[in-house]
Formats: sequence, structure tokens, C-alpha cells
Amino acid sequence: MSSLEKSWKLWTFLCWFSLAVIAVFMIYLNFPQNTNPRIERTEEEQARYNQKRLSAYESQLDPIENGIHLKSGMKYDENFRLVQKSCTSCHSSKLITQNRATRDGWQQMIRWMQRTQGLPELGIHEPKILDYLSTYYAPTQTGRRALLDTSKIEWYVLEL
Repeated sequence: MSSLEKSWKLWTFLCWFSLAVIAVFMIYLNFPQNTNPRIERTEEEQARYNQKRLSAYESQLDPIENGIHLKSGMKYDENFRLVQKSCTSCHSSKLITQNRATRDGWQQMIRWMQRTQGLPELGIHEPKILDYLSTYYAPTQTGRRALLDTSKIEWYVLEL
């Protein structure tokens, strides 16, 4: 078989193959893309369905164990997402978890960030943010242990 015949056979094969691919693609385009009938729901049912799907999606992305949001290390409650959006868009959650303050102290930090760092007004969300911060990141009793009462210690001489 000459090289011209080989070239001709290859060219013929490629043409037929291309036509077959185009035919399959045209058939695919003529089929409806969504063969499942749409489920009719009331607005309330759709809202519950959407919330359920969103919760399942968030739990996959942002797992929560024992009340702790694992990615941030912060306590999780109904105001967590609000704090996350307002605070961690500018700085790490570690900055929150390592600080402790009273409600007034957190409010002073927010005012400082608004004055010097460009934090926008929190509006109606500020009380919820302050509730969250003052509940979970309030001052704790830490520091040195209590002083020893040396008068009650029974001393002895160590013999070497």
C-alpha cells in the first residue's frame, strides 16, 4: 500500500470520526438537560429546605465539635457567624481568642478599631457582637498561684 493510499484512508477515517462526534453532540443538545420534574414547594417549605441544605453545606466546610468552630478555634453559638464576618475579615480569630475583656473593654476595642483601623459602624449587630465577646472571651482568673503560708509549713533539715 502506497503512502498516498495510507494518507487517503487516514483522511477518510478522520472525516467519518468527526461527523460521528458532531452527530452525537447534536443528539445530546436535543435532549432536555433536566429530566427530573421540579418539586413544587410552598415558600415556607422552600425556605426550610434551603436552610437545611445550607446547614449541611456549612457543616462540611466548617466543622463544629463540642461547641468549637474548628477552623477558627472560637466558641460556636447563634452569634458566631456575625462575629466571624465582622471581625475575622480583617484579622485572625486568634487575636480574639487570645484577648480577654469585659463588655466595656470589648466596646472600647471596637471604638479604637473604628477610629484608627477603618472598622465600619456595626449598627444593630453591635449588641450581639458584644454579647458574644463578653460571654466567651471575658477575663478569667489566671496568674500566679496563691502565696504559701510559711507559718504552717513543717520545716526539716535535709541531711546529706
